[in-house]
Amino acid sequence: MSLPTKRSSSTTTTSSSSSSSSSPLTSLPMKKAKSQSQPDSKNGLFLHHHNSSDKDDDGRRAQPDNLSRKKAQPPQPGKKQFVIKPFKAKPAVPKNLEEETWEILKSAICAIFEKKPVSCVLEELYQAVYNLCVHKMGGSLYQRIEKECERHIAAALQSLVGQSPDLVVFLSLVERCWQDLCAQILMIRDIALYLDRTYVKQTPNVRSLWDMGLQLFRKHLSLSPEVEHKIVTGLLRMIEKERLGEAVARTLINHLTKMFIALGMYWESFEKPFLECSSEFYGTEGVKYMQQSDVPEYLKHVEKRLHEEHERCLLYLDASTRKPLVATAEKQLLELHISGILDKGFMMLMDGNRIEDLQRMYTLFLRVNALEALKQALSSYIRKTGQKMIMDEEKDKDMVSSLLEFKASLDTIWEESFSKNEAFCITIKDAFEHLINLRQNRPAELIAKFLDEKLRAGNKGTSEEELEGTLDKVLVLFRFIQGKDVFEAFYKKDLAKRLLLGKSASIDAEKSMISKLKTECGSQFTNKLEGMFKDIELSKEINESFRQSSQARTKLPSGIELSVHVLTSGYWPTYTPMDVRLPHELNVYQDIFKEFYLSKYSGRRLMWQNSLGHCVLKAEFPKGRKELAVSLFQTVVLMLFNDAEKLSFQDIKDSTSIEDKELRRTLQSLACGKVRVLQKLPKGRDVEDNDSFTFNDTFTAPLYRIKVNAIQMKETVEENTSTTERVFQDRQYQIDAAIVRIMKTRKLLSHTILITELFHQLKFPIKPADLKKRIESLIDREYLERDKNNPQVYNYLA
Repeated sequence: MSLPTKRSSSTTTTSSSSSSSSSPLTSLPMKKAKSQSQPDSKNGLFLHHHNSSDKDDDGRRAQPDNLSRKKAQPPQPGKKQFVIKPFKAKPAVPKNLEEETWEILKSAICAIFEKKPVSCVLEELYQAVYNLCVHKMGGSLYQRIEKECERHIAAALQSLVGQSPDLVVFLSLVERCWQDLCAQILMIRDIALYLDRTYVKQTPNVRSLWDMGLQLFRKHLSLSPEVEHKIVTGLLRMIEKERLGEAVARTLINHLTKMFIALGMYWESFEKPFLECSSEFYGTEGVKYMQQSDVPEYLKHVEKRLHEEHERCLLYLDASTRKPLVATAEKQLLELHISGILDKGFMMLMDGNRIEDLQRMYTLFLRVNALEALKQALSSYIRKTGQKMIMDEEKDKDMVSSLLEFKASLDTIWEESFSKNEAFCITIKDAFEHLINLRQNRPAELIAKFLDEKLRAGNKGTSEEELEGTLDKVLVLFRFIQGKDVFEAFYKKDLAKRLLLGKSASIDAEKSMISKLKTECGSQFTNKLEGMFKDIELSKEINESFRQSSQARTKLPSGIELSVHVLTSGYWPTYTPMDVRLPHELNVYQDIFKEFYLSKYSGRRLMWQNSLGHCVLKAEFPKGRKELAVSLFQTVVLMLFNDAEKLSFQDIKDSTSIEDKELRRTLQSLACGKVRVLQKLPKGRDVEDNDSFTFNDTFTAPLYRIKVNAIQMKETVEENTSTTERVFQDRQYQIDAAIVRIMKTRKLLSHTILITELFHQLKFPIKPADLKKRIESLIDREYLERDKNNPQVYNYLA
């Protein structure tokens, strides 16, 4: 089939060549015109040709343009040019072009769908589509192709109805049908590619051939609810089997989910029922596993399930499904069981210090925003566990060490399991502060005593680094104490004994602790403690000066060495003076030192604190000589036995003038303790009025120097009571001062505002009832008065 076509005008002198024989649209050959202007009867074109010879008008041979050195000459008026004119008649389209071409294309499409060989060459089919598009028949061609495709697609889907009841076999048939359709649509698109690139692009609201094929497949799949339902059900069953541990054809699932995505049916037809089934599956599984397994195993199972669902999304589900799928699993396995998990296993994990399991719990709870519940559980656990340590009076001795171990374990859990979350750190601090202050004053006292034990000499096997680490840990507990004045009072009392009795393990460690306390509470808190060290240093200088003085060289009795600590009363704890009848030699020594000191520092008054004195006695036993480290009271008692073999309790009391209770305590330490320098008759633990004492001739000990004065380091009940009462008295003074200070500034205040101000200013715990008592006391002493019009308002009296 050959049609005439228009040709563009050209100035070439060569004859035109005919187009390829395979093209249905060809051009007839154009003959070269003769020298005269004659019409060509075949193609209807007039060619005006200038007949030029090999030589120009001058008879010279023409040179090629590229070799000519002469300037190009413009066309001369006398020379002739080619002129090409168009056809006079417009080319006509054959009448049966569309029908004949469609028949060829239709047979090819049918062969493609029926998987038969296509009779025509694909280039001819492409050219046929091209011809129809060029002659404005693209719309009609598109509709014919769509109609033919729909017929075959509908038949293919209809063939799936009533197929194998085995869901896996059925899904395989659907997969094959889908893959066949994709291949067929792609082949048809390749044939009609020119239609896709021209008509479809130029016409709005017309789908590409590929999208048209997908739309037809989706339309007829929706018209076959049985097939669609069977596909979705089969997929859900296969996924459920995989969750139960069975092996399934993941590739098959992947292809079919990709089919739903391509058809735009994934989210409505598959994802929605899939998420519902997943929710139901994990809801049932969560309840079952919570009943059957312990918390660590359950958390491991949840972690495994969440990982599996993440992998499932990577393998054969759409990426958009991951978030709702994982959220569904998290809700059913975790969110609905938060309280159950915490009630059932949190305390067990904490008690067992299960770092890894707690870390897993934290990570999983973080996913479902349940950290608040975990924090509350942690706080409750700390308070409940710590309360047992604090409130059990029988375990007071081990309270501080138990709290330190407990705090250390919590810090490890916070760092390794809770990812150093600042909110959990605050929870631990708040809970510790609450439990340490459950027993007012007692924990503060025990912390001070714990430090005394660590800083006292005799802690063998403890390096300076370990001691420093212990001090830092105790300081953490100290921060939680509200009544720091109680700690200060007991710490000062114990520090005084360590310094005066030479029982401090390390002066550097003592100063380090005071430096830490100063950093925590300010210089005002440690002012007196630092003053105690200054007194000790100054006393060394005074003793050295005394030994070099004329009084010491001329008047001191021989055989005695005396070292005196001169203490500033404001820095040191208050000691009750105790009378004792000292041996003559000691009285002489005291008088000489007093004379020396007052001559050097006039205007001062010395008061001897006999209860804090200690001595080293040289004792001659039948089995060897020993040195006894004893208190001053023990010294006085033992020296009586230089002149007597046996003494009654009453004789000793009359000779020493020691207070009754202190004497009994002293005799008990000498005759009833581990080191029995004296013998008590009759034997027994307590000292009675009728008891008598003798020198122990049979005393033996492996060491040359024996410590008998450990009694001085022990705290008496009276000492403890006195310290506590002194703290209470100091608090009353502080309350009174705070009330007067506030009222002096404000002049007039209501009771409620005054109480609020006091709570802000006072640094120790106090009850409103106690504050009210102090206000009443100040009213009685005429510092304040009640307002005449309103008894709830106080006026300051200047």
